Amino acid sequence: MRIATLQFAPRVGDVDGNIKRANELLNGGNVVGGAQAGIESLKPDLLVLPELALTGYNFPSLEAIRPFLEPAGKGVSAAWARETATRLRCKVCVGYPEIEIAAGEECSAQPQEKYYNSLLVVDEEGEVLLNYRKTFLYFTDETWASEGTAERGFHELVFNSGSSGGDVLTSRVATSFGICMDINPYKFEAPFTAWEFANRVIDSKSQLVILSMAWTTFMSREDLDALADKPDLDTFNYWIQRFWPLVRQKMRHDLDLGSDGHETECATEKKIIIVFGNRCGEEGSTRYAGTSAIIAITQRPWLVREGDAGEELPFDVKILCWDILGATTEGICFADTTADPKTVFGLVKASRT
Repeated sequence: MRIATLQFAPRVGDVDGNIKRANELLNGGNVVGGAQAGIESLKPDLLVLPELALTGYNFPSLEAIRPFLEPAGKGVSAAWARETATRLRCKVCVGYPEIEIAAGEECSAQPQEKYYNSLLVVDEEGEVLLNYRKTFLYFTDETWASEGTAERGFHELVFNSGSSGGDVLTSRVATSFGICMDINPYKFEAPFTAWEFANRVIDSKSQLVILSMAWTTFMSREDLDALADKPDLDTFNYWIQRFWPLVRQKMRHDLDLGSDGHETECATEKKIIIVFGNRCGEEGSTRYAGTSAIIAITQRPWLVREGDAGEELPFDVKILCWDILGATTEGICFADTTADPKTVFGLVKASRT
């Protein structure tokens, strides 16, 4: 699978400027293997944009964000996603602020409005596949948005591609979707080890995880500038930590995406691909961590030793990283998951306790 994320620094309320900047970065491309490559030459199957990508994120109130609210599938974000998806012939995921208007319960009742921090997913034809609403709200979201439903964050994505024999090959990829705070403990009040999102990934037998993010950092402007094109490894390590169940619990899906991009049985090694699609830049005093990355967590059972029969075996776990952007980098994070990753991290052997 060929996956791209766009990391950039949208400005609050500047929709036209943000669209222009997003298109410039996609067309201008990214340095891949020492060569400049625009999004069209990368031929992605999937493009992921940040949370509230085209409106900016840090709105202080419902009144402030109201002019930018969009009905699901009908606003400027949806129009951009459709145009981009049909042009690139790929699926597009874009974060946007949603307004839902429902009829009142009685004939004389006024229509009821609800607002959500949402992620719209459209296919290659521009048709809406999914409209996921953020479930765990950050304090900034709580000033205007309602909680979504976690169950709406799962969808089976279908990818078609040609084979050398001219046949069309179809892959069905079980996918979990989340938005930023969703990977944290609920309201920061649930136990750190509740692992709500990661456990849903395992329970749903997901092969792919897509996260649209506006993840902040407490780093100073000077410290971020010093990092420049280097990732914020504290943030990256924390993201990995929030998927600890994928290290300790047995992955439950039966098929992996093979080296040819299609599903293969995974009796020995299993993997789950995770896309961290973050933004960079700052809005007022709020700074963002960048560090968008495309990784996979792999599990392989250790060889059976004498005395191990009947026990749940620990796993040889590795983290594959195809690409990771700097904390302040604007550009495309890209992975061809059929190719070798740029970096492989090994974990120490898990204990049996």
